[in-house]
Amino acid sequence: MALKLPRTIRLDPSDTFVFARAAEPGEWAVSGSFCFFNDDISALGGQERQAFRSGFLGISSFAWSTLVVVTEATEADHEAALAGLAAQLVERLGAPDMETARAAAAEEIAFAASLCDHPVNTVLAVQRSMEEEGIRERFRTLQKREGLVEHSRAFDIVVDEADYVEHVDLHALRQDKA
Repeated sequence: MALKLPRTIRLDPSDTFVFARAAEPGEWAVSGSFCFFNDDISALGGQERQAFRSGFLGISSFAWSTLVVVTEATEADHEAALAGLAAQLVERLGAPDMETARAAAAEEIAFAASLCDHPVNTVLAVQRSMEEEGIRERFRTLQKREGLVEHSRAFDIVVDEADYVEHVDLHALRQDKA
């Protein structure tokens, strides 16, 4: 059976607005809920709250992505993700040593891999909440509906400037108000 891991994906620029730090597309990713274990979730504001509610953690940037995609990975990819996350745990979260960080990273990578029990290119989303028992995560898959016709975004407006001429006399409008 092929090894699969989640990779960050950006379908539009919204991650750059909703998160304080947005992961770059194509990073190996983990759930990232461990980033919130010592936080008072009710005190999180705006972008931090959004990361808690719906962010996957990109390993390279230690930044957030709303979506990840199931991707085939090699053993070298797995090792790079593991080593990268362990290094981040030491550098950014103060893990006491690389051995401890690597053990924690291995657990996180294994959990991330368990989320990828779907066909390659399946898009995953997370929803997190704080409950009495602690942080609760719900994962869902997003799949393209068969038979739908591709179309442009809802707010795309196309104007043929050769056919569209508008003349506004601002001076005349101001005089009408007087």
